[in-house]
Amino acid sequence: MKVGLTFDLREEYLRSGYSEEETAEFDRVSTIEALETAIEACGHETERIGHGRDLIRRLASGDRWDLVFNIAEGLHGAGREAQIPAILDLYGIPYTFSGPLVMALTLHKGLTKRVLRDGGIPTPGFAEIHVPSDIDAVDLFYPLFVKPIAEGTGKGIDDRSVVHDLDELRVRGLDLLERFRQPILVEEYLPGREFTVGILGTGESATVLGSMEILLLADAEKGAYTYANKEDSERLVEYRHLARRADPLVESAEDIALEAWRLLEGRDGGRIDLRVDRRGRVQLIEVNPLAGLHPEHSDLPMIATAQGMPYAELIRHILVSAGTRVAAAEAV
Repeated sequence: MKVGLTFDLREEYLRSGYSEEETAEFDRVSTIEALETAIEACGHETERIGHGRDLIRRLASGDRWDLVFNIAEGLHGAGREAQIPAILDLYGIPYTFSGPLVMALTLHKGLTKRVLRDGGIPTPGFAEIHVPSDIDAVDLFYPLFVKPIAEGTGKGIDDRSVVHDLDELRVRGLDLLERFRQPILVEEYLPGREFTVGILGTGESATVLGSMEILLLADAEKGAYTYANKEDSERLVEYRHLARRADPLVESAEDIALEAWRLLEGRDGGRIDLRVDRRGRVQLIEVNPLAGLHPEHSDLPMIATAQGMPYAELIRHILVSAGTRVAAAEAV
């Protein structure tokens, strides 16, 4: 099988003048090389495509692939992760991971929380700030957590993200509106433990791969898994791998994560982030249907490794999941 690779290469955007923070979600060459090696170990041929505009040029010139392994994040707009899936759907080319509807929905954290809430998934109370006048209308229990509504990799999150009163909320909200030019999500802050749960598969065949707890070390920014903490995670963060049977909170987190994955119709693999509220209840905070895949530094491969699953085997599971659902769709 000929497998094309779509991705946004961080070095390419840095050379074009984008900042480290602007390119935080993009991949380095080492990730692309690791994916190529893993896919080829599964017996397939790989071909690098690149970002969305590269894909459009290749399609226009007549290039085609049996499957596209898509890890492209996109650059502009709340629907940027949906761009390549939508293009591939238009051309009838199958690809890994979720389709454009799920990718667009889950990047917009406010819309995601509305769907989760309607589906009975526990998620903290929230409000959205679209314009400065929305700040005074926020009616939630302090402290609050404030972040851009459609970013990942901790962008816009730092040691000032937890606010304790309206004055702090106003300062933080206005700053993020100015910096990110998008709505701001305000949530009731969850002070307890933080988990991330890895998921493999699609629909009823989806399963929990495993979980790990995120523990901030002494020199880390406090209160959250911030952009700075993620960028320097080797020094600032401890990742503690957890067994479901030994911890009721982990069991709850995994059950919630799997239910949410199926509710949102995530495909092939992903990651779900949860925290414990002040009453000791697990709450879902984010859904990541396009999880990072660096073999050593990304959460999903780290969870796989802790479960005894080598990186190449993780990629094989993703390919098998994609192939199974594509074959099922073609048989209809």
